[in-house]
Amino acid sequence: MNELLANALELMTAGVGFVFVFLMALIFAISVVSKIITKYFPDPVVPAAPIAKAPAVPSAQVDAQLLSVISAAVKEYRSHHKK
Repeated sequence: MNELLANALELMTAGVGFVFVFLMALIFAISVVSKIITKYFPDPVVPAAPIAKAPAVPSAQVDAQLLSVISAAVKEYRSHHKK
C-alpha cells in the first residue's frame, strides 16, 4: 500500500509539473507572438472626428420643454397603472 501511494504521489507531481511547464511555455510564446505582431502590424492611428456642438438653446426653454415631457409621461404611466 505504501509503494502504491508513493507511485501515486510521484505521478501526481509529474503531472502538475508538466502542466506548470506547459503553461509557462504557453505564456512565453503568447507574449513573443504579441510583441512580433505589434512590431510589424501596429494599430492604425485614426484621427479624432471633430465634435459637433449642439445648437445653443436657452436653458429656460429646455427646462419648460423637459418638464412638460416628463409630466406627460408620468400622467400616461399613472393612467395605465392604477392601484
